[in-house]
Amino acid sequence: MTHRTKRRIAIVSTGGTIEKTYDELQGVLQNELSNLDVLLASLRLDGVELVRVPLMNKDSLDMSPADHTLIAQTVGSMAAGLDGVVVVHGTDRLAVTGDRIVELLGTPRVPVVLTGAMRPFVMRNTDAAQNMTEALLAVQVMPPGVYVAMHNRVLRFPGVVKDRARMTFAMADELTDAGDERDRDRDAHSGS
Repeated sequence: MTHRTKRRIAIVSTGGTIEKTYDELQGVLQNELSNLDVLLASLRLDGVELVRVPLMNKDSLDMSPADHTLIAQTVGSMAAGLDGVVVVHGTDRLAVTGDRIVELLGTPRVPVVLTGAMRPFVMRNTDAAQNMTEALLAVQVMPPGVYVAMHNRVLRFPGVVKDRARMTFAMADELTDAGDERDRDRDAHSGS
């Protein structure tokens, strides 16, 4: 019987809603302790070996241009020796980071998939486990490139934007109403 070698996938964690925990004393959600390992332990991950890279634990609204560059450089380093890279990221600036990865790396030699959640993993009705599962599948089946995997869709950068009205991601050309509230943050911060 032939055993197939496990695919080696980097999980680069940067924080965001998916990793927020509830501080009962202050009554707020915050990025202090990562619960990503708990989420990953709840998934059946036969056939993959995960390489955890805890890069930072920030709300993406607090990320600087240097943070986006650091994430892109880390992705490039991980892509050089592994079979794929998943970046766990806050949704508010996820599109900025995806664009920065494309800007710095072009098309990486392996798939790079960004994902996050609109509701923290620790809350009811979270989309965290679904999105992580989708990202882990996408990174194994998509051709080399940079993608976001969330809400039953895989979209390729560049051109991905946060659709705030629908609480998901879309391609910029899908958003036809120029006056709506969708992704004003991304447009306002596209230089970051």
